[in-house]
Amino acid sequence: MNRQDILALYDYNAWANARVLAAVEPLAQEAFRRDLKNSFPSVRDTLAHILAAEWIWLRRWQGESPSKLLAAADFPTLAGLEERYAAIEQERRVFLEGLSEDRLDRPFQYRDTAGNAYALPLVHSLQHVVNHGTYHRGQITTMLRQLGAKPVSTDMSRFYLDRQAGR
Repeated sequence: MNRQDILALYDYNAWANARVLAAVEPLAQEAFRRDLKNSFPSVRDTLAHILAAEWIWLRRWQGESPSKLLAAADFPTLAGLEERYAAIEQERRVFLEGLSEDRLDRPFQYRDTAGNAYALPLVHSLQHVVNHGTYHRGQITTMLRQLGAKPVSTDMSRFYLDRQAGR
């Protein structure tokens, strides 16, 4: 993957996150936090997990290795999550636009939350974060159906079709 591919992949990620956040907006607070017995109990907790992963990987790419993820409890409302998603998206966009082609293939070192050291080519972790978010956005689609709410498509083909149509 080259730099342009990564920028397009993260355009898709931002688009997909925004679509899911908009789909969740009509939920009542009780439904937003209802335990649906999923990987993460609620829609709120799943959104917070996606956010926490995006946050911690951005920190790692910038040379930090936080010892813990953001906690779902720190985001009691959708508005709080939306605000943090926007801040991370803005900070990540600056980081991505500053990347050179050669930096993508170079390994970077980080520690996981347990303190274990790893080295991974930057491009692999960039791909991982989007893939991770796609997996959990799919879970939110199922959760929205369980709650009787309307899910939205976050297929990459839909992203490219919307992009072609100027949306």
